[in-house]
Amino acid sequence: MANSRLFIRQYKLSLTVIAINLGCIAGLSLSVEHSINSKIPLPINEEKYQQNQPQNIPKFKVEIPQQQQKANQKLVGKLVQEEAKSLNFSVPLQFQGKTIREVKIKSEQKVIALTFDDGPWQNTTVQVLDILKQETIKATFFVVGKSIKNHPHIIKQVVADGHAIGNHTWSHQYHQYSSAHAAREFNQTADLIYKLTGVKTSLFRPPAGILNNGLVSYAHQQKYAVIMWSVDSKDWRSRHITVQGLIDSTLKAAQPGGIVLMHDGGGDRSKTVEALPKLIAELKKQGYQFVTVPELLEMEANENKRLHVTP
Repeated sequence: MANSRLFIRQYKLSLTVIAINLGCIAGLSLSVEHSINSKIPLPINEEKYQQNQPQNIPKFKVEIPQQQQKANQKLVGKLVQEEAKSLNFSVPLQFQGKTIREVKIKSEQKVIALTFDDGPWQNTTVQVLDILKQETIKATFFVVGKSIKNHPHIIKQVVADGHAIGNHTWSHQYHQYSSAHAAREFNQTADLIYKLTGVKTSLFRPPAGILNNGLVSYAHQQKYAVIMWSVDSKDWRSRHITVQGLIDSTLKAAQPGGIVLMHDGGGDRSKTVEALPKLIAELKKQGYQFVTVPELLEMEANENKRLHVTP
């Protein structure tokens, strides 16, 4: 099994290297582009946010030959298809219809899961993906349907890079939901994720961590695993927290089996992007390995199976 996984990772790496080389040949240049309650501020509309940014930054347009564009799109599509096969995760029975804040790891492994909410966003999600790729870390992204619709190429890249996907509703609203409205929020998002990436996700995180407005009740009925968090980076307080404060908040609460809440969309996440490499470096110094939420759930499920097997 280990050899098989190694072969798959090497195959994916080869495809990624090919994609990078193709991009270089074409002269590609990437553009520069909660606590668990309702105190977390509403996410900012991305279009309005971008309009409020400085307008005097020079913009560069790189003309890519149409044939090269098609070749790049085809390669990314192949990567997405390959990753989708491994990312169609079936939640272990013990977690279906349950709310999870952390995973109890009984072994000596120091593992932790980074999660990112409210994306994809044009600038910050791409920057986060670049950092994770450089650090060879897989994370879990809880995506908003409207944002996926606006940035289909980014959600495809998230999957092509091997990250796990969770449902974070279509519109990221905090109000009370009827069963029919909750179903629309779930299904619209789930259908678009599948249409664009081939991934069928059974992970859900409610906006702002609100548990009593109808969304979590619907998620439980549909056997979703509702994934909360045990480590709040507090990056949602973007105007009131420093980069070092973000790092300190995370390190203070980190523990094996922990789930870290961060954001790649919904507002100004420049501090998250700046803090992420430093945070990863410090967690690595402490001996942590990084896993996705599905991997974390599988670890606990497998440990429970071993404990209940009699010789």
